[in-house]
Amino acid sequence: MPKQNGHVPSYRLHKPSGQARTIIAGRHIYLGKYGSPESHEQYARLIAEAAQGRVPSQIPPSRSLEESALLINELVAQYWAYAETHYSNAGKPTKELPCIREALRRITAVHGNTRAAEFGPRALKTVRQHMIDQGLSRGVINSHVGRIKRMFKWAVAEELVTPSVFLGLQAVAGLRYGRSEAKETEPVRPVCDLHVAVVLAFVTPQVGAMIRLQRVTGMRPGELVAMRPCDIETDGDVWIYEPAGHKNRWRGHQRIIMLGPAAQAILEPFLHRDPQSFLFSPRESEQWRLTHQPPYHGRERKTPTYDSELRRRGRIRTARRRHQRKRPLREAYDTNSYRRAIEYGLQKARKHGFPIPHWHPHQLRHTRATEVRRQFGVEGAQVTLGHARADVTQVYAEKNLDQAWEIAKRTG
Repeated sequence: MPKQNGHVPSYRLHKPSGQARTIIAGRHIYLGKYGSPESHEQYARLIAEAAQGRVPSQIPPSRSLEESALLINELVAQYWAYAETHYSNAGKPTKELPCIREALRRITAVHGNTRAAEFGPRALKTVRQHMIDQGLSRGVINSHVGRIKRMFKWAVAEELVTPSVFLGLQAVAGLRYGRSEAKETEPVRPVCDLHVAVVLAFVTPQVGAMIRLQRVTGMRPGELVAMRPCDIETDGDVWIYEPAGHKNRWRGHQRIIMLGPAAQAILEPFLHRDPQSFLFSPRESEQWRLTHQPPYHGRERKTPTYDSELRRRGRIRTARRRHQRKRPLREAYDTNSYRRAIEYGLQKARKHGFPIPHWHPHQLRHTRATEVRRQFGVEGAQVTLGHARADVTQVYAEKNLDQAWEIAKRTG
């Protein structure tokens, strides 16, 4: 009979659900309530089938699934263990994982102690209404509902719930614009080039180069912060940047970014370094800021210097040393630190009397899309920004890459 690691598959307890289970040929097979005569009977039958070379089957749904006492809280715990492994890239969690955590938190807050087999469309609508009452926007609610459905789809594949549970949830349609109580959010608009120019005057050269490069290429912030010299082909009139990782890589799509003369001029000062190192470094940015910050002069004070402060000046330097940075600066930006660097520039600009509105890195991408679409149409904007669709063929992609080359050579 088939053996695992040289021994017969054992009869085990699945603590979250209270069920007995065994693992045969890599499959987790649930047997019913742990310790019950029925579970031992099913275990003996499966072992006998395996000894005869027959593929073991799951227990009939009438006992192991429909009558299962698996709660939503227990299902969430099992799905989260799966999601932590599945939604990772090179050992690091993807941006989807925190969103899944938030969606699971919403369902457990309302139906945590409900049996998973009894969770139907009305229960899902109750969770959705709870999110509406919490003030979440329509788009966020629809995304969370989709993640909850995805959890039940996984549960069906693992034979933790019957397929009818997931099919019932599929009947719940997403909220439509103007037809629900959920709040609507404003669409992302392009940022004015004048507002970008003002911020450039108040950020370090490293952050300024990132802003200008994203403006002329329209690349995603994640693609920008991950740039390394080894990822850039510098032969020819137009350079080619192929990110090591990108948003649609898991779909098998290729992402190629064309770097024209304007982008090349921005990158040139940062290319002379280790090919494996990142182009834009927070450490270098902080060193530049400390070197170029203006010296303090007493005449610039707006408040008088008191005698007590003069007496303490000998201890000021010692006190400052106690508050040195605890976390060392990293060698590469991420999307959050890049966004915060722009926010820091916005704050400094407002302190100097420039009342510019708030903007974020994704608006630079929208600005580039609007510019390219105006000159080259929707197709040119699609290929420049790397938007992928499931029905795009390889021939269509090659045609677009030729057009992207011309766009980058003339305007990028």
